[in-house]
Amino acid sequence: MHKLLTSIHKEFKLIIRDPGALVILFVMPLVLVIIVTMVQDDTYQSMGNHSFPIILVDHDKGSIAQKVEESLNGSGTFKLTKMDSEEEAKEKVFKGDYQMAIVLPEDMSSGLQKRIDENVASLMSEMGWEADSLKTVPVSAEKKEIKIYFDPVTQAMFKDAVRTRIQTMISGLETEYTYTAFQDTLSDDPNKELFDRSEFIGFKEIAARDELKAAVPNSVQHNVPAWTLFAIFFIMVPLSINMVKEKNQGTFVRLRTLPVSYATVLGGKTVIYLIVSILQFIMMLLIGIYLFPKMGLPKLDMGSGIFLLLIVEICAALAAIGLGLFLGTVSDSPEQSAPFGATLVVILAALGGVWVPVFAMPSFMQKLAVLSPMNWGLEAFHSLFLRGGRLMDIVPFCALLLLLFVLSSAGAIIYYKRNYAK
Repeated sequence: MHKLLTSIHKEFKLIIRDPGALVILFVMPLVLVIIVTMVQDDTYQSMGNHSFPIILVDHDKGSIAQKVEESLNGSGTFKLTKMDSEEEAKEKVFKGDYQMAIVLPEDMSSGLQKRIDENVASLMSEMGWEADSLKTVPVSAEKKEIKIYFDPVTQAMFKDAVRTRIQTMISGLETEYTYTAFQDTLSDDPNKELFDRSEFIGFKEIAARDELKAAVPNSVQHNVPAWTLFAIFFIMVPLSINMVKEKNQGTFVRLRTLPVSYATVLGGKTVIYLIVSILQFIMMLLIGIYLFPKMGLPKLDMGSGIFLLLIVEICAALAAIGLGLFLGTVSDSPEQSAPFGATLVVILAALGGVWVPVFAMPSFMQKLAVLSPMNWGLEAFHSLFLRGGRLMDIVPFCALLLLLFVLSSAGAIIYYKRNYAK
């Protein structure tokens, strides 16, 4: 035990005397999570609290165009500007001044009314009503086309959402006009309702577990656990560099002459960097709980509680430390360990869903994502932060992280015995 404590004390002095390592371990993660969360907060709220500038070109001047304008203005999603020229609207959208332009065709309202009258008359004729007894006169109507110009940089998801919204709006208006046409045809009393026009099918959102109150997946709930994991795994960079420095400065040679096993040396490094990772985690939580609300960002919801979150953090930290120990053992120079370690962390983060959610990746990349230990940690964190998970929900992910720690640490010891302990 005394040897382990001495090793821990040595590692503590190495970290304290290295300002660069302290910046990487504590300052960089905090700056990173604050900047990324602020940048992504608009994206998470874009379809809710923010208005997109759009242009409406109304060539119809009818009742449907008026309904469309009212619906767009009342949605809260769009900031509407009306123009008369389609070419001018198109030019401004392509320049990026507006997100999109909606062009309503001429005679859209009257054409739709004619089409509905035609359908109603045809149906009533099939039921035995004579054409001269109908209040509506069938007149052939051409199909109309609503044009939508998008800014070339507009994302596909936004385009699909807008198209779906407009199609739903027009379909609702068409249904309303159809009911009105039947009402006028079948009844002499315009105030008498023949049809129940209220919605028959509604929607209700229910959490996967009825007894749980799911947290809102906002920018804070995603970025705090995601970038905490990134910071934890970045530990392998200063850890491996310090191990390489020991080799180059002769400290490693002196350690080999002492009656201390390599496992004890690695144990001291593991304990110190585990403490560092816990401090990182606590700082991230405090920022999410206290600082973000003051910056106008959502407050971090602790989900299933600090105890389970700490279990995931410790397992993820051990996995990162294990990789750092192995990298530091097999590397002979900082030029080997630093670039490789940093690149590996970035690759694991990209695969693990830290930057882009796994479900948004191509199917091939989704299969590769399960190989990233950051994905294991992130899934465990999401289970606790967002899904109200229990201990058994995180056991598989924690087991994988601990297995990686055991294998990488064992690999470091085996490599040391084969190459240095002679």
